[in-house]
Amino acid sequence: MKITPTQIADVLLLEPRVLEDSRGYFMETFRLDALHAALGFQVGFVQDNESCSRCGVLRGLHYQLPPFAQSKLVRVVAGCVLDVAVDIRRESPTFGACVSTELSAENKRQIFIPRGFAHGFVVLSEVAVVQYKVDNYYSSKSDRGIVYNDPHLGIDWRLPADQLLLSDKDSHQPSLKEAELFPAENLYE
Repeated sequence: MKITPTQIADVLLLEPRVLEDSRGYFMETFRLDALHAALGFQVGFVQDNESCSRCGVLRGLHYQLPPFAQSKLVRVVAGCVLDVAVDIRRESPTFGACVSTELSAENKRQIFIPRGFAHGFVVLSEVAVVQYKVDNYYSSKSDRGIVYNDPHLGIDWRLPADQLLLSDKDSHQPSLKEAELFPAENLYE
């Protein structure tokens, strides 16, 4: 598996080695020792999530505050999405910066998003099935979000605004400037 830092070093792009022949293909979708070596610290996933969405559905930008902050390892098993991670660690030199990458069943890429980032995606194909591992349990009390179209973030979601389908909750999230963000502490202690 090839693991590459993105323009924000803490966000990693994972590309599996795919063995293909006339029968189909085989690949390792997850290897803990390789991820730990790339990260330089250990992460323990405790929950797997899956969503199925149609074209234009935008989910995000979501995160959880400590003590329920989550790292995510995201992959697409059907269809194609634009996946976005936003650095919301106040003391970070890349605070407010975004990483966008296309994840698809075809390219088989995955993205590791560490604690301290908001996450979202928009479906670019007719339908997409997204799976992700998280290293902390869901907590409604810690659940937060940032509005997807915050002009300070300037995210290009690749679809016209009138084609985006959002939940009421996601449509009414605060801006980055107004959001409750992460304190300057080690999020993995």
